[in-house]
Amino acid sequence: MIGAEGGQLGVMSTREALQLAEEAGLDLVRVSPNANPPVCKIIDYGKFRYELTRKEKDAKKKQRSIEVKEVRLSPNIDENDLNTKVGQARKFLEKGNRVKVTLRFRGRELAYVNQSKRILDDFAEKLSDVSVVEKAAKFEGRSMFMFLNEKKQDKK
Repeated sequence: MIGAEGGQLGVMSTREALQLAEEAGLDLVRVSPNANPPVCKIIDYGKFRYELTRKEKDAKKKQRSIEVKEVRLSPNIDENDLNTKVGQARKFLEKGNRVKVTLRFRGRELAYVNQSKRILDDFAEKLSDVSVVEKAAKFEGRSMFMFLNEKKQDKK
C-alpha cells in the first residue's frame, strides 16, 4: 500500500485500504495487480488517467514514421534525366525517408537486363554521400529494384 504522498503504508487488507482512501477523499488504484501481494496506491484516479494519456501523446509526438518513396527509371534513361531522378531521391533521403529505386522493363528491353544493372549502380554511386544501399539490386518479374536508406551521421 502506497499513501497519497508517496510513502509506503505497509501491507493491509482491502477494507482498510478503501477506508483510508475514502478518508482522504481519493481513489484506491491497483498500480501493479500481478505482484504478490498486489500494490495499491491512494491517488486521484481522474488525474492519474489524464497523466497517462498525456504521456502517451508525448510518446507519439516523438515517434518518427519512415515512409518508402519510389523513384522509377527505365533502361534507356538519359544522363540528365537520371540526374533529375537522383536529385529527387536526394530530397527524399534528406527528409529521412527510404527510397525504392525501380527499373521497369517493357517488351524487348528484357533482353538487356545485365547492362541495365549499371544504371542502378550509377544511381547508388551518385547518392553514396547521403545514402547506403539497404538492399542490393534484385530482379523480380519485369522490374529490377533496390532500396536506399539515409546514411547515419556520427554525432559529435
